[in-house]
Amino acid sequence: MRDAVVTAAGDRIRWVELPGSDAPRVYLHGLGATAAAYFAEAATHPLVAGHRTLLVDLLGHGLSDRPHDFDYSLESHAGALAAALAGAGVTGAEVIAHSMGGAVAIVLADRHPELVSRLMLIDANLDPVEPARGALGSAGIAAYSEAEFADGGWEEVRDRTGAFWWATMRLTDRTALHRSAAGLARGTVPTMRELLVRLDIPRTFLRPEADGPLPGEDGLREAGVSVVAVADCGHNVMLDAPEAFASLVAAALAA
Repeated sequence: MRDAVVTAAGDRIRWVELPGSDAPRVYLHGLGATAAAYFAEAATHPLVAGHRTLLVDLLGHGLSDRPHDFDYSLESHAGALAAALAGAGVTGAEVIAHSMGGAVAIVLADRHPELVSRLMLIDANLDPVEPARGALGSAGIAAYSEAEFADGGWEEVRDRTGAFWWATMRLTDRTALHRSAAGLARGTVPTMRELLVRLDIPRTFLRPEADGPLPGEDGLREAGVSVVAVADCGHNVMLDAPEAFASLVAAALAA
């Protein structure tokens, strides 16, 4: 495990680091997740192993600190991550990012282009969503006020969350979880989609084949984003289809 101070108050982001050579690779988890739980198998697969690899936990999640004076917006997550990567001596990283982590990675690449050389996004959030009580993911969590979520709303979310996701979500600070969900639902200005389209680096977007085409998928392709449908998987592509995922990561990052 490694760490770096990322706020003026001394809060630390922590990551599991695997040694290697060549361009560093950074793996980012989604909302209420941790990097090692979601990416350990993928990062050590023979097709992709060998690079210096950082399995990073965003603030409020996993191994990292849980400051309550941090707003947990996508922009703030990206700023803290940039400080962690700078502290780790990382530049030109190949970033592999899932769900909310993908949204953070897009903002990181836009604001700190020296840190990111390629993006591999896994069913990442590209657009704001309308909060809705009872919905899954960020939309459902963001439908509560912060006080409502702390005063029992989190239990309702727990009861409709699958066992695997809850295994890591329960480790996430509840204030951080709510603020991160609200920030993800709110999105960025310009939107994450608009930021992704204007980036001038290789970009790949993996989506479950069963979900059908992404909204605006043709526009992403026209902007040079490689959109790839992955068979026999759900939202957690790297867990549901590890062999296909490893092959796709190896091909995209070698291109």
